[in-house]
Amino acid sequence: MARKLGKDFSFLPSAAARPDHDKRVQALDLARRLPALALSARQAAASAQAGLHGRRRAGVGENFWQFRPFIPGEAAQNVDWRRSARDDRLYVRQREWEAAQVLWVWADLSGSMNYRSDHGAQSKLDRALILALALADSTVRAGERAGWLGLTRLSAARDIVDSLAVALIAQERASDGAFADLPQAAPLRMREKAALIGDFLVDVADFAACLQRLSAQGARGHALMIFDPAEEDFPFSGQTEFYDEAGDLLRAGRAEDYAAPYQARLAAHREALAAAARAQGWTFALHSTARPASEALLNLRLALTADGAR
Repeated sequence: MARKLGKDFSFLPSAAARPDHDKRVQALDLARRLPALALSARQAAASAQAGLHGRRRAGVGENFWQFRPFIPGEAAQNVDWRRSARDDRLYVRQREWEAAQVLWVWADLSGSMNYRSDHGAQSKLDRALILALALADSTVRAGERAGWLGLTRLSAARDIVDSLAVALIAQERASDGAFADLPQAAPLRMREKAALIGDFLVDVADFAACLQRLSAQGARGHALMIFDPAEEDFPFSGQTEFYDEAGDLLRAGRAEDYAAPYQARLAAHREALAAAARAQGWTFALHSTARPASEALLNLRLALTADGAR
């Protein structure tokens, strides 16, 4: 599945990967998918957590890290007089740098995310759910609070994955499986973080407006664009049938003729998304479903913590 890149361009799956012939658009079934995805999310979180060990640094936080010599010229209030009294030098108490205390996660669960080619390890939707749930889990493991943007409250409970899964199932039933392409949440508070995960095959102006709204009070975050390998490589040739989310059909006599203009348009779309993210102080990255979920999760955590350090 895929949706429009702007107003006049669409990339759609081949007949072999299109939605069920009788249903036009395959409805999501989160109640069936989430137990297995939640387990995968916990495994990914545990794997990424190991990669984050030993990455302590100095900064604003509550936990003591080390003493360092006082540097002439810095504020005298930084001196730890108790430690300095035991020596003939002045020392400063450094606290361990901590990532954002609040992290909101969100994943695109709309129809285009249900696409998977033979080259992807799983559908874009499943990968996005695993990453969002795993990110929330690893955030709570680090002693922070997490929540699903626009859906739940913040929580530091160890069962965060289960509570988010229950909330998502309830939302699916309430909305009859209709999910928005972008989060509709209100502006986040300053120092809060957000991680948006989706294919972002939407109008760039809508994407930019979404980030601007979330960042209105100084919040920052990261946008991760999920893609199936076929969406990048366009491995189609000859007579091919393409479908949109509504099930509308496009027959291409020579699909290979679409490859070059499609790939150029996709590259331009990605660059425009990245520029829109940078304009709001956000980071932007790509992730293929052919790559391990733990790799993307570790990169997400590092991107969010690096932004916090800045």
